[in-house]
Amino acid sequence: MDRIKILFLETRPQFLLLTPVCVFLGVAIALSKGYFNPLHLVLVLLGSLFAHASVNIFNDYFDYIRGTDVITRRTPFSGGSGLLPSGLVTPKEALFMATTFLLLGTTIGLYFMICYPILIPVILLGAFLVYAYTPVLTKVYITELFPGLGFGLMVVGTYVTMLPPGSTIEDIEAIAAAVVPGILISNLLLLNEFPDFEADYTTGRKHMVILLGRKRASKVYVMLIGLVYAWIVVSILVEVIPFTAAIALATLPIAFKACRECLRHYDRIEDLIPALAKNVLVTLLTPSLLAIAFITDIFFSIFFSSYPITL
Repeated sequence: MDRIKILFLETRPQFLLLTPVCVFLGVAIALSKGYFNPLHLVLVLLGSLFAHASVNIFNDYFDYIRGTDVITRRTPFSGGSGLLPSGLVTPKEALFMATTFLLLGTTIGLYFMICYPILIPVILLGAFLVYAYTPVLTKVYITELFPGLGFGLMVVGTYVTMLPPGSTIEDIEAIAAAVVPGILISNLLLLNEFPDFEADYTTGRKHMVILLGRKRASKVYVMLIGLVYAWIVVSILVEVIPFTAAIALATLPIAFKACRECLRHYDRIEDLIPALAKNVLVTLLTPSLLAIAFITDIFFSIFFSSYPITL
């Protein structure tokens, strides 16, 4: 049982929470349109969890082989699981687990590609991002964009799988909503790179913090946080997403504190850790509240259709 627990921890389960949040958002949007498929919900959740676990383990494996995780300054939110450098998990075990999870996720993806041909490029791109993220995509300076893209696609893909087979995207609500977790998850990676700066630079990783330096990257972090909330407000005003989505703005005070701490402590990692924690909360809670907003909008629609109000 201890061995199973250790191998389970190698998937970094605390970060896997992002997957059900994004799946929940996609399902909520479909529900607001009157669509739901329980079998597909189970399959898309499993497939997405397999893919997310795979990319986490591949990240640990390649960073260990590269030497990054051997010298990194680990925090509760960055620096990998630490299980390979400690010898608790072998590189062979990690590679086997990552490959197995990728194959399982891809198998489920094949089913959805048959049911929904529109998802073929989405699923193929997702599989590429899972494998290529650490060995290839972390060598370009916009590496933070790729995780955000992957989770954004997860929201849209989940929405499609709730529709009748053969359907296409009927409106842009799913795409507009997917932008929110997409930016937040890219920003999550951005802030988590601050503690890894020296180790990443030494071992050849390339990302925005290395390109800009911590001080300027902290300003990019704040700008992207502001962009998320501006996107929500504008999307509501132009009626792309329902007015109930304003509930997602409830995380703004937490985000404000994270931004303030980031600007103050960008070069003092111990003092930056509270900002990392608040950033995780914002990344998990904001899309969750957005999903609740879509579900709540169902009840508003029923109420107002049953009891029309004339002004």
